[in-house]
Amino acid sequence: MTAARTGPAFSVHDIPFSTCGSWFDISPVIAEKTYAEDLHLVSHQNGMHGVLRLVPLNPANGDRAATRVEATPGLLSWIGESGRVDLAYESPDTVRLRGSGLGIGVFAAAQALTPFSGTYFFHDPAADAHVFTSYETGRRYRVTVLSGSLAEAAGTQALGSADRGLAITAEADGGWEVAVEELDTARPPYVSSAAFDEILARAQGAFADFVDAVAPWRSSATPAAELAAYVVWSATVGPTGLVTRPAVLMSKHWMDKVWSWDHCFNALALAPGSPELSLDQFHLPFDHQDAAGALPDSVTHSEVLYNFVKPPIHGWAFGHLRRRLPTPLDRAQLTQVYARLEGWTNFWLTARRAPGAELPYYQHGNDSGWDNATTFDPERVVVTADLAAFLVLQLRELAGLAEELGNAEAARRWTAVAEETQTALLDQLWTGERFVARGAAGGDTWSSASLLDLMPIVLGEHLPGEVSSALADHIKAHLTPYGLATELTTSPHYLADGYWRGPIWAPATVLVEDGLRRAGHHRLADDVSARFRALCETHGFAENFDALTGTGLRDRAYTWTASSYLLLAEAHAHRGGR
Repeated sequence: MTAARTGPAFSVHDIPFSTCGSWFDISPVIAEKTYAEDLHLVSHQNGMHGVLRLVPLNPANGDRAATRVEATPGLLSWIGESGRVDLAYESPDTVRLRGSGLGIGVFAAAQALTPFSGTYFFHDPAADAHVFTSYETGRRYRVTVLSGSLAEAAGTQALGSADRGLAITAEADGGWEVAVEELDTARPPYVSSAAFDEILARAQGAFADFVDAVAPWRSSATPAAELAAYVVWSATVGPTGLVTRPAVLMSKHWMDKVWSWDHCFNALALAPGSPELSLDQFHLPFDHQDAAGALPDSVTHSEVLYNFVKPPIHGWAFGHLRRRLPTPLDRAQLTQVYARLEGWTNFWLTARRAPGAELPYYQHGNDSGWDNATTFDPERVVVTADLAAFLVLQLRELAGLAEELGNAEAARRWTAVAEETQTALLDQLWTGERFVARGAAGGDTWSSASLLDLMPIVLGEHLPGEVSSALADHIKAHLTPYGLATELTTSPHYLADGYWRGPIWAPATVLVEDGLRRAGHHRLADDVSARFRALCETHGFAENFDALTGTGLRDRAYTWTASSYLLLAEAHAHRGGR
């Protein structure tokens, strides 16, 4: 018999326990930077909400039992001196729990119930199950006892403030089992589809199949590949609400959205091994493209935000995506992408260029994705070099698509606009030593110590040699032992946990590494890649990292970080094999 492939162990304080397709996870993280004592069922429908508190119980007295929590991709366990509780996903909306020597309490996380908030609890006689209904998520959570004894049910039908929930303990044989479902209004009574061990084996097999597909190249030289794959797999949700396709959220912690540039890195990492899911990631924000051609800032279950946009890296991303897909896209697929990129590009050429101007502008740092970078300190409505560079790459991608689709006139037009934009970028923002930013209204220019000013390296082979060499020299100054600091560590504005004013970020790393490599600066690109890979292998897949210590910061289970590791590790593995 083949041994179960359990996958890497991880801490649920850093990475939530979940499964592909599920809208909930099991974690102590119940809000931004908020850690509960107990693990919770945390739903991401209508926002992030800790709905149920899961408490291992001492069967002798019903008190909370001291346990340690262990997690691998298929199995979550509470382990105490007298026994254990195990949890596995039977399906994206159902978990099974079993215990031996310990009981389990399933309690509403919030005590207060008002006409507009909180959790109501009752026994449903039709299903012979207990049900929690949550105002916050708009969903129901049904607990069905499969074996064992219902020791206590508190707060059934209670209004106002009350303890609500149930406790399950073992029968004479020492074991018990329950199922917990997240559902809408009603469904038939729960019926077990398989024994717990079969469910566990299926869960472990599903992840093993995924990691084999997306990281077949992994080896001892890429030790974080399986955990990176788990971060991406477990943060994937099914199409529900405003999420039109299967989607990789940035996290199943509090960053539980898809932002309109983050998704590109997940799409790229998934492309070779999971092409359909990859294309879903690329297209999801475009499903919400507005009449002006703009992409939303972010998309999640019940909210699409348009108050900001994100940078037009999508031409760059799609060019790489096509080369990574295992089979070519057909004409209909290319036509759809062309139309979507055309609208997105025209937005920047019309709504974001001042009359008579050749270069587009951001309205705020949030539009760039580098929310508080020091480039935006003097002014916020700013013409920046990174934006022009991304737009040039997108224009070139459009030109190539137009040519491929047989529209030679459009190809010539996009090529001309690309060349005009790059010429304007170099004429207006390049000083001979560095790029500057310019106020969109007054025309004042300035430079900063932000890595953002160096992002035109993404133009790679399209840059004049002297420009790429100067940028490479400046980029070297941002390298710490852990990677590229987003603000020079010698800058008076550097902050260890300053968001884009110092910490290392995955997307900047991938974009810079790619541009350096395409510009011929292979040794520096190798160094950037190696430092970032080592950072993830030591400190995990946080939203960003302290540039001087490597410590993970903010959300600790961020998918674009995991995907960026997979991209760089795969490329490293392939280079090593030649």
